[in-house]
Amino acid sequence: MLDKKQLERYLSFCMNSEADFAEIYEELENSETITALNGKMENVNNILTKGIGVRLYKGLQSVYAYSNETEEEAVMPLLEELVDSFGKCDKGVSIRLEEVLYENRHPVKIDFEQVALEEKNELLKRANDAAFGTDERIVKVQAGLLNVKQKVQIANSNGRLIGDTRVRTRLTVEAFSQEGDNFQSGSDRPGAGKGLEFYEEMTPEEIGREAARVALVNLQAKDCPSGKMPVVIDKAFGGVIFHEACGHALEATSVSKNRSVFTGKLGQQIASTCVSAVDDGTIPNAWGSQNIDDEGNFQKRRVLIENGILKSYMIDTLNGRRMGMESTSSSRRQSYQYEPTSRMSNTFILPGDSEFEELFEGIEKGLYAKKMGGGSVNPQTGEFNFAVLEGYMIENGKVTYPVKGAALIGNGKDILWNIDKVGKDLARGQGMCGSLSGSIPTDVGQPAIRVTSITVGGTAHD
Repeated sequence: MLDKKQLERYLSFCMNSEADFAEIYEELENSETITALNGKMENVNNILTKGIGVRLYKGLQSVYAYSNETEEEAVMPLLEELVDSFGKCDKGVSIRLEEVLYENRHPVKIDFEQVALEEKNELLKRANDAAFGTDERIVKVQAGLLNVKQKVQIANSNGRLIGDTRVRTRLTVEAFSQEGDNFQSGSDRPGAGKGLEFYEEMTPEEIGREAARVALVNLQAKDCPSGKMPVVIDKAFGGVIFHEACGHALEATSVSKNRSVFTGKLGQQIASTCVSAVDDGTIPNAWGSQNIDDEGNFQKRRVLIENGILKSYMIDTLNGRRMGMESTSSSRRQSYQYEPTSRMSNTFILPGDSEFEELFEGIEKGLYAKKMGGGSVNPQTGEFNFAVLEGYMIENGKVTYPVKGAALIGNGKDILWNIDKVGKDLARGQGMCGSLSGSIPTDVGQPAIRVTSITVGGTAHD
């Protein structure tokens, strides 16, 4: 990382221009991926990422440039190009930085960089053996272990110098089942902002067995009927619906440019009164947590919706300028190669007061979406489409047979109004979220919820 004196000199150079703000972001990341097929290690990849990103503001204008070289002969031409874009102006500015120290919210007990490859591969073998041991119909298992350590340092013309070290790990298992000509799959992929101690809490055996369980259930699944019907969406990764269909539309990236269905709706009711939701980047060792956001501001817990009322957006500094609002410490990016913008961290619907069994009461025909997959959304319109990886029909208030090929199709602003029951048991799931500033780790979550009506796309027709 660049030293304090060097950063002060660079920032002073930038501010002797028409710019009114300058920021330098540095990154050093080690990303390790180990994959195995049927218990045999296939690939080991270590990617070292190092670089610097610099941006300048002039009012609502922003210019950004980056380099994977941090030596002065590479950095100065980059700074000169940025300064020239706004115009040089010798204002006699001399930036002095003050380093901000704080207590790490996300300590790591077992550093993956200090653990032998054989021990990490053993985690994959344990998951593999557990999946195969579930049932003789499991015929193939793919497993992957991801470990990341990212060190960042952020300095800006306000005199702030602050750093962070982000560590995360994730174990992915995909199991394949076969019965005659019927070939199905199931997966599980938990992760956390922890070191390898995570696999003492969530064991590889549990992960392998869960992937196998879903693959076996899908062997028995019938084609899902289509049409509008009530849907019960289970806890944890079921929250991907809120994340995609509503969360992105609450990011200032969309709101500030009037490209969100929720622009101008602060203080208004946008959801059923049983819906409250937060985005919380402070949860200790959560997959989407950080000590600081990627502008160097301390992460926060942001109440987005309270009893159906829109309370806050997720805002970064530049879009905050456009909106006339302060940053909510929601600025994130994949790496130094991306200019940051407003993004989610750990986003979830808060617990309600309904027992799980109550969610099914009164449903003559509906869908129980136990495991959700990926999908797509248009933040401007709120329209979404999500795959259901494990689903069951609900008949006369009871969960009956498993179904395959289901998809949930609808509109984010509508689904918020159609939630009429929220369960008590909150859980979160892990994913990677893509947007303008790249792919970042985010948690999604919720208790089980009931939606009175969603269009279910299926493979069978009544």
